[in-house]
Amino acid sequence: MIYTNLPHTDIEVSKICLGTMTWGNQNTEAEGHEQMDFAVEQGVNFFDTAELYPIPAHKDRYAVTEKIIGSWFKKRGNREDIVLASKIAGRAEMSKFIRTTGFTRDSIIEAVEGSLQRLGTDYIDLYQLHWPERTTNYFGKRGYKHDITDHWEDNIHQILETLRDLVREGKVRHVGVSNETPWGIMRYLEESKVHGTLPRMITVQNPYSLLNRLYEVGMAEISAREQIGLLAYSPLGFGALSGKYLGDRLPKGSRLERFPQYNRYVGETASKATKKYYELAQSNGLTLAQMSLAFVNSRRFVTSTIIGATTMRQLEENIGSIEVALSNEIIDEIEAIHESIPNPAP
Repeated sequence: MIYTNLPHTDIEVSKICLGTMTWGNQNTEAEGHEQMDFAVEQGVNFFDTAELYPIPAHKDRYAVTEKIIGSWFKKRGNREDIVLASKIAGRAEMSKFIRTTGFTRDSIIEAVEGSLQRLGTDYIDLYQLHWPERTTNYFGKRGYKHDITDHWEDNIHQILETLRDLVREGKVRHVGVSNETPWGIMRYLEESKVHGTLPRMITVQNPYSLLNRLYEVGMAEISAREQIGLLAYSPLGFGALSGKYLGDRLPKGSRLERFPQYNRYVGETASKATKKYYELAQSNGLTLAQMSLAFVNSRRFVTSTIIGATTMRQLEENIGSIEVALSNEIIDEIEAIHESIPNPAP
């Protein structure tokens, strides 16, 4: 395993982060425990979860994933060996069964206390805002269109004050954002720079893959200049970059077979790009998943790549990608494909 530090900290994390959003829906508690056991054996010490999980979100499964992690900690007694990240759900249609009050002080405290109880711990290493409160382009929106009906009032100072108090209490060690834009990240950074007692956002969890490299437009510069680490999610494009959907296949039990609403990675243009990447991987003796993950792992702005799997075979291959080093020639060919079919699945 390769390790790096969470930016601005001495916390060492594995370059591969274990994603957990399938546990409690596609995976059972026992399977979640098996995945965590295997990941730790392979050197993974970084887990990411959220109060919203499992996905798709549903009131009958609310926060089951955190409970599965908590039961594993209780069984293994190894909480201090794991760097644990979780998230508060934002105000949106899909999470209205959790709360509708947004990132108020009471809501943030309630969310943290709930996660701590379910996870069976007294601290969270990295606490993240799952998506912005304001109306903006996240979750697959290619561009920003201003919504004049959005009456969001800038409450970023108040959010950071609440997070500061949770840090001082020892319930949260560091903070980050998720599904954010360049404006959002810089707004948080501006606030913490001007008011030195407020905590600094150290990571952003956004999608990044061969099919969606929009992070490189604006966000990568912020990562470099402000030392904000990307926690790259959907590095395999909801499984599309395993190649299993090529040729209009829809394997039984696959995520798209179960959740057809998540189809943005298998449109005509995305499938065309995926086929080109598949042929490149095959010609170099690699699986498409290995090459796709190795590319993400190699980007300087990526602190850790969040992988997820529903089977142990997938998990083994995904974690094993850390051993794959792509040659300059393969990188050049990847760039050529990207130039011809840029960002087909934002």
